[in-house]
Amino acid sequence: MAVTSNSQTRPPLGGARIVQDVEAALEANGYLADRGLATSVFLAITLRRPLFLEGEAGVGKTEVAKVLSRWLGSTLIRLQCYEGIDASQALYEWDYARQLLHLRTAEAARTADNADRLEAELYSDRFLVRRPLLQALDSREAVPPVLLIDEVDRADDEFEAFLLEALSDYTVTIPEYGTVTAVDPPLVILTSNRTRDVHDALKRRALYHWVEHPSFEREVKIVRLRAPMVGEHLARQVAAATEALRGLGLYKPPGVAETIDWALSLSALGQSELSEASVADTLGTVLKYREDQQKVAARGIDALIASATNRSAT
Repeated sequence: MAVTSNSQTRPPLGGARIVQDVEAALEANGYLADRGLATSVFLAITLRRPLFLEGEAGVGKTEVAKVLSRWLGSTLIRLQCYEGIDASQALYEWDYARQLLHLRTAEAARTADNADRLEAELYSDRFLVRRPLLQALDSREAVPPVLLIDEVDRADDEFEAFLLEALSDYTVTIPEYGTVTAVDPPLVILTSNRTRDVHDALKRRALYHWVEHPSFEREVKIVRLRAPMVGEHLARQVAAATEALRGLGLYKPPGVAETIDWALSLSALGQSELSEASVADTLGTVLKYREDQQKVAARGIDALIASATNRSAT
């Protein structure tokens, strides 16, 4: 089943004509992007190129794909990578149990003598289980889906090579079924926490952007946007305290999601500013390793609050 792609003649997704359109659209859907990220997203949409987002865990890489899906009104299809994942787990498999049942039914009905017809039935859409990559390439929706290939650095070299081939022309071949080519390719977002280096060949296929932790002022805006019930003063203190924690050389520095959770937790407890007791009680919402919590406690929670108070006042 071969289909010719006509994506190059399609208008840009989302109607974004300039980078500012992307910034405004992302913010309207709950994501505050800096200029560099907004530019990369704009180019990925306009040029129909995969976007490779790399950075530390918790900086909001995965959230970009979720927000793009909401903005564009498209389906989000997520392919979560892990050690040992292979092409069949990402692309397709056959429903062997149903195929076997079909064979037994055909035998009972004495139609098994027509081997060619029976084989065609066995390897048809009826028994094909579409995994994320095939779902994205074979989508028939009016708006192309957003395909999130998450944490690609967890996969091995062979899977990278498979992705490189599939994303080169958005075509895959299933031996028993045929060739599937996307009529309108998905918008592809690849993410990596850089637990290992991803091969240059895959990066060359995509646009690239390193996602930094947000600046202090932007993180305050993010907290206020995602948690509007949190007061300005508390939001600034929490963002400043999180910024200070990231500078302590922790095993797992907190990401933006932890900043939001911390602010929400403090607000739910009726706190309007940081105190030693409230920070001690809620430290588990921002630091997820016992060793990190012990390190902060050893340095002194009062020192963390003092630092955050001074920073938030600037």
